[in-house]
Amino acid sequence: MGELSKLPNIGKAVEAQLIQVGIETPDALREAGAKAAWLKIQEIDPSACIHRLMALEGAIRGVKKTMLPDAAKADLKAFYQEHKR
Repeated sequence: MGELSKLPNIGKAVEAQLIQVGIETPDALREAGAKAAWLKIQEIDPSACIHRLMALEGAIRGVKKTMLPDAAKADLKAFYQEHKR
């Protein structure tokens, strides 16, 4: 396991996907942002779900995805609805 999997919500599988799409460090994830990172993951894994998007946002904020503020959850849900396949 690398640096990414030390973040909340990021396990081996999501870490591997992030690396596969060119996001190899926590700083790179923060720079990309959860939405852009999720869109890249969706290109290689069409099954990428809302939970993965929220997990990425939580990882960037340093919290479990369940602890995201309601406004952030609502924003991510709207984004997911626009971009899901």
